[in-house]
Amino acid sequence: MRQSNRMILLILATILLISTLVTANVFLVAVVKVHARSGTDLTDYVSASNVHRTVQQARRGYILDRNGTIIAQDNVTYNIIAILDKNRQSRKGEIAYVDDPLATARALAPILGMEESTLYGYLTKSAKQVELGSKGRNLPRETKEAIEALDLNGIEFVQTTKRSYPLGTFASYLIGFAQADDDGEVSGRMGIEQYMNAALSGEDGYKRYQADKNGNILPGMKMEEKSAVNGNDVILTLDQGIQEALETAFMQTQAEFNPEKVWGSVMEVETGKILAWGQSPSFDPNTMNIDDYVNYVSQMPYEPGSTMKVFTYAAAIDSGAYDGSVLVDSSRFCYAATNRKPYRVSQGDSRKIGCIGNASGKSWGMIPYDLGLVYSSNVVTASIITNLIEPSVYEEYLDRFGFFKLVDTDGIAESTGVKNFTWPADKLALTYGQGSTVTMLQMIQAYSAIFNDGTMVKPYVIDQVRSSYDDQNVLYQGQTQVVGNPISVETSRQVQQLMYDTANREDGTARFYQIPETTIIAKTGTTQLAAVGGGGYSTGKTIVSLMAAMPAEDPKVLVYYAFQADYDKNAHVKSDAIKSVLRKVAMTYNFAGQQDVSEPGAPSAEIVPIHESTMPSLINHTLTYAQNKLADSECDVIVLGGGEEIIDQFPQAGEMVVTRQKVFLLTDTYQITMPDMNGWTRKEVSGFWKASGLPVKIEGYGKVISQNIPPGTLVNKQTAIEVVLQE
Repeated sequence: MRQSNRMILLILATILLISTLVTANVFLVAVVKVHARSGTDLTDYVSASNVHRTVQQARRGYILDRNGTIIAQDNVTYNIIAILDKNRQSRKGEIAYVDDPLATARALAPILGMEESTLYGYLTKSAKQVELGSKGRNLPRETKEAIEALDLNGIEFVQTTKRSYPLGTFASYLIGFAQADDDGEVSGRMGIEQYMNAALSGEDGYKRYQADKNGNILPGMKMEEKSAVNGNDVILTLDQGIQEALETAFMQTQAEFNPEKVWGSVMEVETGKILAWGQSPSFDPNTMNIDDYVNYVSQMPYEPGSTMKVFTYAAAIDSGAYDGSVLVDSSRFCYAATNRKPYRVSQGDSRKIGCIGNASGKSWGMIPYDLGLVYSSNVVTASIITNLIEPSVYEEYLDRFGFFKLVDTDGIAESTGVKNFTWPADKLALTYGQGSTVTMLQMIQAYSAIFNDGTMVKPYVIDQVRSSYDDQNVLYQGQTQVVGNPISVETSRQVQQLMYDTANREDGTARFYQIPETTIIAKTGTTQLAAVGGGGYSTGKTIVSLMAAMPAEDPKVLVYYAFQADYDKNAHVKSDAIKSVLRKVAMTYNFAGQQDVSEPGAPSAEIVPIHESTMPSLINHTLTYAQNKLADSECDVIVLGGGEEIIDQFPQAGEMVVTRQKVFLLTDTYQITMPDMNGWTRKEVSGFWKASGLPVKIEGYGKVISQNIPPGTLVNKQTAIEVVLQE
């Protein structure tokens, strides 16, 4: 019995001891953070602050033109981090925090372009670490290296990315831009960047693990990891060469007419592929110097003027009521109306409610209806809907052509315009493109039917979406979309013939737009600009426009160009800017054939055989390799920099080059010497600009007659290069 009691006491003592040990271990783990048996410090294991998560940033997809030229891309940049925590661990003998805020501010101020006082304010904050504001973010590698060379205590960098646009203002209202929010997440805010944001955006990856105070992964803890997935690439239908020709024409128009607005577009008429799209003033998405967010091509309704007359003729021809040889009185057109339907009356008729005249008050007497389009007569188009067809028939055809409705092109923001077709004056005015408003996007869609045998196609700009990992993996393919057949093949061809006469007869209103490469068909427009809020058309301003297509015998590409400026009676005579776009299109599509492509009036003392070749890909190759590859092209090769390897080229790979064309090869950005530009064309100066990245101020047109920097001078991005051109 006594032995049993002892056994019970022993068991109870053992249980009590074990309980005490367990309680003590729990206390040590829970409170002291030490494992009793091993003596391991568990602080790092139980502290949530020691859970580390690092983000692997995904790359946003490229936006490229149809030839693979990069329009938008992510660039690696750096953000400055200033460590202010004096207790931060560091290696022996080193200081890992900003120990002298004033000296640090003085050193950084000139590099970052900031005031010392502003920087000093950041560096003396009560915080463990700080960023240095917007000017301390998205720094290029060169700036980072310049700061690192100062060996400043506590100044560190975090790698990040910034959306960049290598071609600057290139189609910027169409491309739009992407920006980072306050959390650093980049998303599209305008244009293609916004519409295609889901396709372009990648998915960031991460690493998640628990570490000790020195950043080492704790024993027994696993790392959770997810790889970043880059965004997809978007390939557009735009053509770099044609787009740049359009934007160069904008600059020339600005210099010649001082317009308030210029806008234009180029499109394949059979496919609907948009080759160029732009406006001026524009903006550079790299600097965001944007004041106006309106996309003129799709969001700015305007009165199109005489380019609308083509649809008046198309409606009359297609409805079977037209005989172009019938004579019509082209003198001043006065009208009365019954039930809001206008009809012509004499000037002295008491029923008269208004009169219409031709531009500049011209009259050609009795002329065939066909010449009404060739001469761009307002009176003749007014006669068409009073003598040949009912106004309601014309209205029906405008609906067939898609006017006053959304075109719905690849998510591009757009307006519908306003149709005024209630009163007799409205109905007559719309026959020659006044009183109602349309958009350029509607116009190029409608004109596709005129040039494409009656088949109307929707304009589009997104050609493909491809995987950024495999360019053979096409996730989306743009397609030609037929949106109607508003007129017959016969009507289309008859209207084309009238537009041929308009551009090629000696008395045609579009004769000043003829180019040597190919024959065009065209229609001009000169629209009086209405006063804002009413008040008629006495503003003294006009919208000058041209719709052209080529080649005349089988139209493939249309060019539509317009600008708003003070009235100039010779606006269509001063046609060089627009002709430069027409010529670029003709050369790009090789419409020249066997025609003489020399400039009209150019000297022909020396006949040089001209041949074309394709520009090879030379980037990352040696200079010797590049010169050998270009030997047969007979181009004028200009090497920029003192390096041995090509880091950029102009023209880009795949573009056509011709005999004696200047080709620029960039080998480094530190040893560029100023070339002798005497006699260079604007295009050649622009080529130097694009290849070198050095800004050049260009004044005038023609060829270079002077430059402010002597040839052979070392130049860099801070050099103010100016050249003067003269015809």
